[in-house]
Amino acid sequence: MDSSSQFDRDTAVNLRAPGVYDTDLSADWTIFGVVNGGYLLALLGRALGEALPHPHPFSASAHYLAPSLPGPAVIRTETVRTGRTLSTGQASLFQYAEDGTETERIRVLATYGDLDALSDDVRTSAKPPAIPPYEHCFGPADAPTPLPGSAEIARLLDIKLDPATIGWAVGAPSGKGEVRGWFGLADGRDPDPLSLLLTVDALPPTAFDLGLSGWTPTVELTTHIRCRPAPGPLRVSITTRNLAGGFLEEDAEVWDSADRLVAQSRQLARAPRDAS
Repeated sequence: MDSSSQFDRDTAVNLRAPGVYDTDLSADWTIFGVVNGGYLLALLGRALGEALPHPHPFSASAHYLAPSLPGPAVIRTETVRTGRTLSTGQASLFQYAEDGTETERIRVLATYGDLDALSDDVRTSAKPPAIPPYEHCFGPADAPTPLPGSAEIARLLDIKLDPATIGWAVGAPSGKGEVRGWFGLADGRDPDPLSLLLTVDALPPTAFDLGLSGWTPTVELTTHIRCRPAPGPLRVSITTRNLAGGFLEEDAEVWDSADRLVAQSRQLARAPRDAS
């Protein structure tokens, strides 16, 4: 773990007993006062990486049962299966109510392996998203007014969004449900398999591009890590094709500086309340 990066410090877990880890949810990773779902997934991913015999997340499915708030938490892990190349485990994060009882906030089922042992054979029709150069894109500091929900987590992220997908920031959303941009951690930490679990849920929600505003809570998020990312900035593309019944899906692709598709995800999220 690189203790010089706030991401690593804030995803640290302390072993209390076999399979049980204490941690503290940092207020710096909040959006609208609630802890970001990608940060939570990375935090539980850290605990599973310590509990399982394989080092890297391959697939992780998270169910968000209740909003997580800054403060103490405990993670309980269970090894479901171990094999020669893959291992599977589950982890749940609990926080404490005022009366001292525990409330489960998020539950994750994940499969881990060794990305460095994968074959170099790649056969794909996927192509990196067409995003203007970094210097031609815009971040929170470039907005005429503060972006919705960006006050805390935005300080830790280096995000520059494609101008074609940020009309919502000036009151002119495209209605297409698309957000694209460059992504990195503000302290310069290079991406790795664990930080990709944050990356897939770190850009503004596509609901903004649909003309909606407010908190867009994740119900379920499944992420696939396809290979170890190369050093340098990432490109992220997120799309929504269907908002119905007050819920929407978000499909994300993450590409590294070597033009490789390094992560994919799909999540189901509740649309902001003014959508209903």
